[in-house]
Amino acid sequence: MRSYIMGVMSYMGVLCFVPLMSSSDDEFIHFHAKQGLVIWAWSVLAVMALFVPGIGHLFFSMSALAVIGISIIGVISVLLRKAWKLPLIYTIASKI
Repeated sequence: MRSYIMGVMSYMGVLCFVPLMSSSDDEFIHFHAKQGLVIWAWSVLAVMALFVPGIGHLFFSMSALAVIGISIIGVISVLLRKAWKLPLIYTIASKI
């Protein structure tokens, strides 16, 4: 039960730091926490893009939809007890 909660927290924005810091011994949770960290960083960059005139709002809108969709896929992956390698997200997360 604890692994499900920590895994889901990995995809809940800034809460990804809780499983990342507290569950370094559980590879399943650590896998999802690293992917969640990349998604959170992407959302932070999207918010910063709002300050860019012109395309900032478009980038934010598209990124917000993508972050929500990818986070939902990540939560489903945790609930199914799978370690789906999310495209592009996993590539970056594996280098952390």
